[in-house]
Amino acid sequence: MSDTAFPPFDGKAFVRTLTGAPGVYRMFDARGDLLYVGKAGNLARRVGSYFLKPNMDPRIASMVSQVARMETTVTRTEAEALLLEAQLIKSLRPRYNIVLRDDKSYPYIHLTGPRSGAQAPTADAAPSERYPRLEFHRGARDGGGRYFGPFPSAGAVRESLDLIQKLFRLRNCEDSYFRNRSRPCLQYQIGRCTAPCVGYVDAAAYAEQVRHAQMFLDGKAGAVMDELVAQMEAASAGLAFERAAAIRDQIAAVKRVQAHHYVQGASTDMDVIACALDGGVACVSVLFFRNGISLGSRDFFPRLAGCSEPATVLGSFLAQYYLDRPLPRELVVSDAPVDGAALVAALSERCGHAVEIKSRVRNERARFLDLARRNAQAALAARLASKQTLLVRLEALRELLGMEETPQRIECFDISHTMGEATVAACVVFGADGADKSQYRRYNITGITPGDDYAAMHQALQRRYKRVQAGEGVLPDLLLIDGGAGQVRQAVDVLNELGVEGVPIVGVAKGAARRAGDETLILADSGRSVFPGPESPASHLIQAVRDEAHRFAIGGHRGRREKARETSTLEEIPGIGPRRRAALLRHFGGLGGLARAGVEELMEVAGIRRELAERIYGAFHG
Repeated sequence: MSDTAFPPFDGKAFVRTLTGAPGVYRMFDARGDLLYVGKAGNLARRVGSYFLKPNMDPRIASMVSQVARMETTVTRTEAEALLLEAQLIKSLRPRYNIVLRDDKSYPYIHLTGPRSGAQAPTADAAPSERYPRLEFHRGARDGGGRYFGPFPSAGAVRESLDLIQKLFRLRNCEDSYFRNRSRPCLQYQIGRCTAPCVGYVDAAAYAEQVRHAQMFLDGKAGAVMDELVAQMEAASAGLAFERAAAIRDQIAAVKRVQAHHYVQGASTDMDVIACALDGGVACVSVLFFRNGISLGSRDFFPRLAGCSEPATVLGSFLAQYYLDRPLPRELVVSDAPVDGAALVAALSERCGHAVEIKSRVRNERARFLDLARRNAQAALAARLASKQTLLVRLEALRELLGMEETPQRIECFDISHTMGEATVAACVVFGADGADKSQYRRYNITGITPGDDYAAMHQALQRRYKRVQAGEGVLPDLLLIDGGAGQVRQAVDVLNELGVEGVPIVGVAKGAARRAGDETLILADSGRSVFPGPESPASHLIQAVRDEAHRFAIGGHRGRREKARETSTLEEIPGIGPRRRAALLRHFGGLGGLARAGVEELMEVAGIRRELAERIYGAFHG
């Protein structure tokens, strides 16, 4: 769409059409790109402030000068407007908004079991219901049992799982593995499981350990210890001294863990949040407390779009971050957020319980807030140092390659396969902020001679830049190819075929010793070779980009190869189609569990009758 597609936007006339109701407004430029999303308690008054004020902040003035059209959505309340604004910012990522870049769902601890409302497990129920297991979980929480969290990181979940296993010795193995055990595994040998798979613990005793684990995760460690003490005394009175000694050791372990993780003054569920700003970069650090236990911390670096006020950053952060996550009852913040009252109302309405946002705190909460501030400042300093290092490396690369401008977008391609099997090409993207993983792409290569890396590179490049030529995506400022002159020639040929001009192409060839820093750079435009050496900052950047492309390509190749190998044996069995193949692999947890299964176990899978089960068994056992 050209810049003349819209007449000059008359902001004053647009304001006269607006209502005084609360709502959300959106600003678009002449190309139809979204510039900004905002919310208002009074749409006419808020939008009018952009066009009726004589003096504006330069950043706002620049944005308003690009507006070609506006849209509005009326809401019932200002709280509704705030939530809608947060949803739109998170999904559309407008250029001039503060945007929280946090795409991963948060991890939980999942204790398996029957779905809510289901009957108590019977003798023929799945092991996950009769003998619940603890597992790491990320994603939808609709699998039955109980979910504990969310935790700030995968590391926090794994640390908690490790502690729970030591304290209560619950299993963590897949059901397919559990069903096929004939003797205890290593987890039993090192004292982290009671081996219910081979009947070393009865269902009642295991259920008691499950109940204690749930109480512990609910923050009721004191009640767990009281019950254990009573059990120890009863065992001692009954002269069951070995059992009493085992319970004594368990009590001591619970006390040690409780002393290590319990935080004085954090008896409520709360998050402590601090913001630090410097050099056009913001860091928001969050400390998580649940049931008096510290779950750790996490740092975020939202995109600022020119904003320089901590209160504004925190307001946007809270609205976007808690839009689709469980909320604690208390948020302690370093700066009172903008529109705090509307934010409290919106968050309370969304989660179904009252939420408090506090910025003036004393005693223990003040100590936690100071800790969050120091965390934010330290993380921001590290980020700025890392960013500065990256800028130095980018500038060194510009000088090394003789480029007129410092590259702002670098794309690197690599090919991965095993003897020609399951060939995958990978493209990674680096910019001024480092790796941009949202732009990474993988390409499954087909229709070539196995092992022909040149043809694989040609196909991947053609698929990538044909899309750019069609207007989907942007061209890089520098194209790196992991390979020598032959691979570089493929890149040159593809870009020439597509009529793409102005993209410098550089091949990264390994040295004779294949050591990092010994790479030779092959410049496509001149054909000359450059040896930056292991001490060059440009060499360090190229190594990082090339290694990331290598990692990403290998990950895709391994996944494709394993998928092919898992399905190949089953595909050769008459009567096994895609649905039955998927059901078998899901039931047994993969090809390994399926290969160990007997005929009777195979018949447990829906749609597998005895004749077909015997055929499957024969395929794996000759």
